[in-house]
Amino acid sequence: MEIVLPDGSKKTLEAGATVADVAASIGAGLTRAALAGIVNGTPVDLTAPVADGDTVAIVTAKSPEALDLLRHSTAHLMAAALTDLYPGVKFGVGPAIENGFYYDVRLPEGVSLSPEDFPAIEARMAEIAKAAPAIEREEVTREAARALFADQPLKLELIDELPEDETISVYRLGAFTDLCRGPHMPGADKLGAYKLTKVAGAYWKGDSDREMLTRIYGTAFFNKKDLEEHLHNLAEAEKRDHRKLGRELGIYMMEPMAGVGLPLYLPKGARVIRTLQEWLRRDLYERGYEEVITPHIYNADVWKTSGHYGFYHENMYFFQINEGTEEEPRYSEYGVKPMNCPGHVLLYKNELHSYRDLPLRYFEFGTVYRHEMSGVVHGLLRARGFTQDDAHVFCTKDQVVDEVVAILELVDYIMDTFGFTYEAEISTRPDKSIGTDDMWEHATNSLMEACKQRGLAYEINEGDGAFYGPKIDIKVKDAIGRTWQCSTVQIDFNMPMRFGLTYRTEDNTEETPWMLHRAIFGSIERFLGILIEHYAGALPLWLAPVQVAVIPIADRHKEAAAEFAGEIKAVGGRVDLMDANEPMKVKIAKAQSQKIPYMVVLGDKEVEERVVSVRDRSEGDLGQWDRTKFLDVIRDAAI
Repeated sequence: MEIVLPDGSKKTLEAGATVADVAASIGAGLTRAALAGIVNGTPVDLTAPVADGDTVAIVTAKSPEALDLLRHSTAHLMAAALTDLYPGVKFGVGPAIENGFYYDVRLPEGVSLSPEDFPAIEARMAEIAKAAPAIEREEVTREAARALFADQPLKLELIDELPEDETISVYRLGAFTDLCRGPHMPGADKLGAYKLTKVAGAYWKGDSDREMLTRIYGTAFFNKKDLEEHLHNLAEAEKRDHRKLGRELGIYMMEPMAGVGLPLYLPKGARVIRTLQEWLRRDLYERGYEEVITPHIYNADVWKTSGHYGFYHENMYFFQINEGTEEEPRYSEYGVKPMNCPGHVLLYKNELHSYRDLPLRYFEFGTVYRHEMSGVVHGLLRARGFTQDDAHVFCTKDQVVDEVVAILELVDYIMDTFGFTYEAEISTRPDKSIGTDDMWEHATNSLMEACKQRGLAYEINEGDGAFYGPKIDIKVKDAIGRTWQCSTVQIDFNMPMRFGLTYRTEDNTEETPWMLHRAIFGSIERFLGILIEHYAGALPLWLAPVQVAVIPIADRHKEAAAEFAGEIKAVGGRVDLMDANEPMKVKIAKAQSQKIPYMVVLGDKEVEERVVSVRDRSEGDLGQWDRTKFLDVIRDAAI
């Protein structure tokens, strides 16, 4: 038989050959490196047979699929260790996930797990792996599967849910057998660099009406160096957690009485948010945008026209308002806005437009509300109430490329300001969409051309565009290498047509404008959370809620300290006068813990010579500065 390799070349093999035989036919080095295969696009084990005409790729440790394969197999290794250490444990599911794996288990009655138990589990995993058992696949009948897992009720439930015609497979790792589709690593001896990371509760199948299981998380890599680097980044991420720092730095709070996912900003947080907004607002005016303000609620008719009522209803908050009297009530349905775009569309529709008016650029710092499940709400990174730096550009078809280029230039300016590197992804037409082939082709090509003109490399995310148009997503990398989805540019064919938007062309005909959605920060809450973690709370001087702590050494220096604090305010600085009756070292420690960029100390010499002793939060003591020099630094940092 003949099989096809990824480069298009062909190999002739004996009938009945496996993926491992394909690797062997290519070379001894690939035989040693082979971990699994991909046959006609489907991942399979090395032992899987191949057929005439199949396209076959070999998975090695360098393949993009390799880490998931390794981590899934390591989840089985952990389960084998749990079986030995906790007789009677019942197993749910144990998939590979981003950055690791987990297994949901029902522990024997009276048994609980904590991180203190991890070393014993890891030690047993090492013993099993050292014995180097193969990880072997076996296909079984439904009856045989039920017999194998007769004492595993969660597995029996999974078996009962499988389609009647589905092949049922199990994998054996030593004495441990698991219900699993696979594929897996060929043997446990290749599972070496792993670490259990945390334990949590998890409802069976994510259903809050079902029982709470114990979820054990871990991670795995092909070498110890990568594992150690990952664990270092995990520890660093924990130190940078915006929820912890946000509380310690007085940025924001969450109050259960207020509701889940609804952040309340303390004065320092409000200062940062307003500074971000004012900085961007000034720039947008210079770029030809006009600011608008739209309501937080609309009559349901708006949402029906926009399509949100039908497509997004479960993520919105609806309520009734009595438009009549108490004697003759007349109720209308209203919805809290999850997006700002319908308001901007109504503003466009308010007056007639010609081609000379376009492009028309509206922007708004609009607060929106979305019904997120409480289990996925995560501090500022995923909230129910948040503010978007939203803008909508109404333009002609021929203006799309130039407008997208301008937006990408703005993205570059903002990301460079914060020291982010980023990548772009263009999502193309999904299976279900509106608009003609010509519209989609022109829109997608316009996004590609804009990226080309900006010199911005991009990946294609096939079929993942919105139903109303293609989009560019910007993914930024932070200081410890994590990727975040931030900016987006989307072309929308849907809303202008739904609301009947038009403009008068040069030929005196009516055309529907093209509409671009764009956000740079995205959710300002989310962007702030990312910034806090990126900078580990030490926001840059221009953005820090308090830029300077002025510290008098003794009571006799308080008047001079207050005078200098006033001078800092006069040049636009944000200052904290730390004149409490505490030792100077305590005040410096407090300012340092609050990550205030500069600490200025005034004692006898400083007052007499009209200088200041300056301390930087990162570099420490900078010595004595002329007051004017210091004020110039603060003045230059003002937006």
